[in-house]
Amino acid sequence: MKAVYLPGNKRVEIRAVEVPTPRADEVLVQVKASCICRSDMSLYYGGDATVGGEAAGRCITGHEPAGIVVEVGAAVTQFRSGDRVAVYLAVGCGTCEYCRQGSMFLCPQWTCLGFTQDGGNAEYLAVPARNLLRIPDSMSFVAAAISTDAFGTLYSASRKLGIDGSKTVGIWGLGPMGSAGTLAAKALGGRVVTFDPIEERRRFSLELGADLALDPTDPASLATLKDFTQGHGLDRAIDCSGNGGAQNMALDALAPFGQLACVGESRETTIRPSEQLIRKQVTIFGSWYFNIAEYPEITRVIEAKNIDLERLATHRFALDDAETAFRMFDERRTEKAVFVM
Repeated sequence: MKAVYLPGNKRVEIRAVEVPTPRADEVLVQVKASCICRSDMSLYYGGDATVGGEAAGRCITGHEPAGIVVEVGAAVTQFRSGDRVAVYLAVGCGTCEYCRQGSMFLCPQWTCLGFTQDGGNAEYLAVPARNLLRIPDSMSFVAAAISTDAFGTLYSASRKLGIDGSKTVGIWGLGPMGSAGTLAAKALGGRVVTFDPIEERRRFSLELGADLALDPTDPASLATLKDFTQGHGLDRAIDCSGNGGAQNMALDALAPFGQLACVGESRETTIRPSEQLIRKQVTIFGSWYFNIAEYPEITRVIEAKNIDLERLATHRFALDDAETAFRMFDERRTEKAVFVM
């Protein structure tokens, strides 16, 4: 089968490898769609990967796949050939407290599809059956792939923030994650203000349902936001950019008792705790991926709200075009890019 590897230094290799044989507790999935993520760029460049550090990068890439079950291991009873599934990226031990809670990415022994375990940028993928996510018959494989890391992560963050019709939420960074966050926050009833320096992204966020889109580099943007909220400020904020300036702007924009969820990867940020946190009683927390138990709710909301996740897939590629796909994604000539098999 064909499989995509990222050995570093912007090299992309399409290799012919054996179709994996599922173990007793595993299934073999014929991959139909698999997304490129900004975190994949750490493998594309090489060095310290977003997940796995120096141990990453020796396996098939892709941590957002969806497809069809074509073979099940001897011990698998909950799935059968023909089932339509997405795949949860974190493979845990299955018995620690975090695995039993459904947050396998907190397992001390976890491996990650596409970083430290073979992922979905290939024609077939073998994974433990417990990592399969059933998808509705109405959901396309492209939408299913986007429903995991992109939409699922932002839906989980929005739920943790308690977004509802009484909340105004600001979202910084309108790449695929921020766009997914716009859809998730609107689905929960929030008023959404988006922030990105790129005009095209701001326009797209309005098409997705944002109530106001602002350029964070415009000195007047906080005044515009203050007018929009009748002087109150934001109730909630989500940073998808990982940019220190954006994180500080979000903290400045929050009203007393506001909450900020940090989703975008960030090595280091300097804030002003007294002014931005303590005296406003603000809460900051990190939100990374979603608990596997949340996925049935995620798909129900997608169906009930008629959320068109395929709108986020600006470009589709064959596996043979992987070099072009990663180069264009790196150059930001695409938003969500998807391999379609």
